[in-house]
Amino acid sequence: MHILQPKCSKLSQNEVDKLLTELNISLTQLPKIRIIDTSLPEGCEVGEVIKIERVTDNKKAFYYRVITV
Repeated sequence: MHILQPKCSKLSQNEVDKLLTELNISLTQLPKIRIIDTSLPEGCEVGEVIKIERVTDNKKAFYYRVITV
């Protein structure tokens, strides 16, 4: 991972369920990320949800993406 690349991690199914309930959305409403994206962690599969952590001005922001083909 490059120092400028945001941290990416896979969410467990429990975390995904909690996130979708909290945001009151379905899995299909999450933004997409392609499986060929080089920033994805090893061993990711289509349909999993990724949490992306970006730090700007000492503030953490979290973004969520579902992996697609």
